[in-house]
Amino acid sequence: MTGSAVRLALEGVGHAFGTLKVLDGVDLVAEPGEVMVLIGPSGCGKSTLLSIFGGMLAPQAGRVRMDGAVAPDCLNALTYVFQDFALLPWRSVAGNVSLVLEDSALSAAERARRVEEVLALTGLSDFAGAWPKQLSGGMRQRVGIARALAVRPAVLLMDEPLSALDAQTRGLLLDEFAEMIARAGVTTVYVTHNLAEAVRLGQQVVVLSRRPGRVREIVRIDRPLAGRHIEDADLLAIEQHLWALIRDDAALADRERVDG
Repeated sequence: MTGSAVRLALEGVGHAFGTLKVLDGVDLVAEPGEVMVLIGPSGCGKSTLLSIFGGMLAPQAGRVRMDGAVAPDCLNALTYVFQDFALLPWRSVAGNVSLVLEDSALSAAERARRVEEVLALTGLSDFAGAWPKQLSGGMRQRVGIARALAVRPAVLLMDEPLSALDAQTRGLLLDEFAEMIARAGVTTVYVTHNLAEAVRLGQQVVVLSRRPGRVREIVRIDRPLAGRHIEDADLLAIEQHLWALIRDDAALADRERVDG
């Protein structure tokens, strides 16, 4: 796969659901080939922002701009990966990945080549003929990522893709996940509530305030994804800084959910 040349920008974005204002005056730029991670207290508008980035939701204020060229072999410029694996149990691993290619104009040979490529990228080559029920949760999420990459997206939009996994599996998968994203080189916007994930995967970590969500701080981590380790003292210091930024808002948001 080749790296993405697409840049996504939000300019003055605001949104409300009825009388509930969830976002206000958000300016963000997802740079080509980088990973932007969105964090913040519950209810701050992270998933709403992701939907606006991906065109699933039109903002009530501001605008979204996509700059740069989408590669000619891209079948779906803005592609989502969710926490729900959504695999078809009657299809093999390769069959689940090939599903997203079947309505395209690609030849059978090209579809097979793409499936082989993304299975190799995600460490699934030896499991091409396996059924979803034979796979662990981490392996099933790898299939979901392989399926997303098969369309050669310009932008990958990821909504807490590891949150359905147990802590041990999530920890084991995190480094491999970072390597997959780095090798794919695709512009990525990633939502998580997990600060360890944020510092391991993010090249810019966007801290949102309590609702209505505003950009509180953008923390840049100018180190390549490959080779980062979560026990690294510098990353631990960044994680502590992020927690200090959101701790009070998180406590207030929690009381809002209980009392409201």
